[in-house]
Amino acid sequence: MLIVASVLHGCYHQRTPSQDGQPTVISEASDNVPLDFESTHHYSRNYNFVVKTDSLPLIHQQPDEAINNLPTDTLYIKRNDHIVVADIRILSNDRIDSVWVQVARDQSTFGWIHEKQLLQNVVPDDPISQFISTFSDMHLLIFLIIISVIAISYILHNIFKKNAYVVHFNDIDSIYPTLLAICVAAAATLYSSIQLFAPDTWRHFYYHPSLNPFSLPLILGIFVSSVWALLIVALAAFDDVKNQLSIPEATMYLCGLAGICAANYIIFSIATLYYIGYVMLAAYVLFAIRTWVKGNHGKYVCGNCGHKLNGKGICPYCGAMND
Repeated sequence: MLIVASVLHGCYHQRTPSQDGQPTVISEASDNVPLDFESTHHYSRNYNFVVKTDSLPLIHQQPDEAINNLPTDTLYIKRNDHIVVADIRILSNDRIDSVWVQVARDQSTFGWIHEKQLLQNVVPDDPISQFISTFSDMHLLIFLIIISVIAISYILHNIFKKNAYVVHFNDIDSIYPTLLAICVAAAATLYSSIQLFAPDTWRHFYYHPSLNPFSLPLILGIFVSSVWALLIVALAAFDDVKNQLSIPEATMYLCGLAGICAANYIIFSIATLYYIGYVMLAAYVLFAIRTWVKGNHGKYVCGNCGHKLNGKGICPYCGAMND
């Protein structure tokens, strides 16, 4: 399933600048733009962005006039406006940022802005890049931390008070929830490792994403494959939970599983940045597997309804006596 899904998504179509009503602006190459600009900055002329802040100021005049403190006119483009890179200039005498980028919303709305200011307020016009930007947002990370604390507190309450089913503690007879939690921890560790040891590779993937792991460098291909594996294992875990537990119990179990996965993402992605995530990952994998192996996995089967039982006696599902 993983190979088939990867192949089917290998034909990812990168939209051209002229689609969806976007302007195609082709300007003459500036003499002072390095030939390796696209390989180092990962974008070039005719690259599409989307504004993600409330407004983005552009200078209508040339950058030289702004550097020399001459009067300039400022125009603003708004959130969710689609813009295209029209030109790039390198001004070495600019102490703030030597790279100036001219962007255009349409044929009559265009202007110049510093590259640093531009990239802080836009996101590539690609759904994968936009998802990465949203998922990496600090506000979302804080929200996940709060949700994880609440979920873990709720899990502990159910463990000691209600003896509810919880992954790693009072688990169901399925390896998939445990495998999902391990996959999330491993993917988070790999994600932080790429940002730590190969930031330029990740930056290029951010500007030119793909869902096909076979068209990417090895480290990125492994990461994208891990994301596909997460989706497949999550579906298998959901199916097993649905079949083994009642709706209230399944809902509680899935909420606890989501909380564990969110906590794993936060803990391992941050710990890896300080080089301790690898030891923690090895310890966590060992703990998760040993806990699941020692758990109750239904040594008996009810002769009436077929449900797995931990021991002989009355079946809690149909009430039949099993001797």
